[in-house]
Amino acid sequence: MNYKSIETLKKSTQIRLAVFEVAQGVSEYQVIVEGLEPSLSYAQQVENVFASFENWLLDQSQEASLIFLRCFLSDAVNQNDLLQARLNDEFTCALSVVQQAPLNGTKIALWAYVQTKVQVRLLPTGLLSVKHGVYEHLWSGTAANHASNSEYQTRILLNEYIMQLAERGCTLAQDCMRTWFFVHDVDHHYDGVVKARNEVFKTQGLTPETHYIASTGIGGSSSDPRVLVQMDTYAVKGLKEGQVQFLYAKSHLNSTYEYGVSFERGVCINYGDRRHIFISGTASIDNKGEIVCPGDIYEQTHRMWENVETLLWEAKASFDQVGVMIVYLRDPADFQRVQQLYEERFPAIPRLILLASICRPGWLIEMECIAFVRNVDSLFPVL
Repeated sequence: MNYKSIETLKKSTQIRLAVFEVAQGVSEYQVIVEGLEPSLSYAQQVENVFASFENWLLDQSQEASLIFLRCFLSDAVNQNDLLQARLNDEFTCALSVVQQAPLNGTKIALWAYVQTKVQVRLLPTGLLSVKHGVYEHLWSGTAANHASNSEYQTRILLNEYIMQLAERGCTLAQDCMRTWFFVHDVDHHYDGVVKARNEVFKTQGLTPETHYIASTGIGGSSSDPRVLVQMDTYAVKGLKEGQVQFLYAKSHLNSTYEYGVSFERGVCINYGDRRHIFISGTASIDNKGEIVCPGDIYEQTHRMWENVETLLWEAKASFDQVGVMIVYLRDPADFQRVQQLYEERFPAIPRLILLASICRPGWLIEMECIAFVRNVDSLFPVL
């Protein structure tokens, strides 16, 4: 993994990059764009982060395509209109917008996933189709509805997604690799998400005896107050038996169904030239499902890292191969300490630290990440 950091626009923004390149193959970029001047107006910050990102993208090969873009806002109700006007259908990508305030004091930050040599098309169903070789990657962002509570909203989201997948000849159980659920007031509405997900998954053949889907369920709000749950998704069509490995780290973590939820701790997807490893939202928990070091942000951070590292090891990977980290803090007062810890251990890896309530109140911190590992002599088709 090649890491780069670029200060742009008179040092008002910073771009952190992780670049994964394979000779004659698809190159992949994880891109984090942050503002560095909280005193600027929201309009100035929006223009700065997007201009910086657009300038960087223009400097890349003409083969580079934006696949997925998530915009993190500090006050979505008041900020989304200007954001949408700035986007103005400029990007053909899966777009995700969520209120999770960047904890460096700015009002907006971006996470982008860019690939080269792929064919990108927005489907009529709203999914983004990304094709290369024998695979079709299907992304979506900011799916939402106005049902009466979080359980019904989640049920509708999942059932509509199942139909979207069916139109591409895919199923939830076979082809969906990753989901994100952003839950408004997660302390009160997460139970509805869990109930709906458990029940829908059962109808699709997803059980403790089969497998679930790597996922993050975290606090996050929409600009629309009627939306209690937003969902982003990622699926892959064309995978064969043996290409998908679910990650458990049973020495450190328990199975999620033991405390009533249904997601996998992580997933590793094997291609002929690389492995993609998606680590779900992971916190300071032990293999009995208990919170480790309640109330101690320092110790919880280290136990969380240990859990993530164990999941990566299970996929024959390490932190050295991580392309991006998204970190969630329940209490903004913990930001400076956590920022210092990450700077000391992972100074180069692109990351964002965001304000987001975690689904269990005793968890002070949670993180997810994506890793990219070269494969040698794999029999599977290349990405």
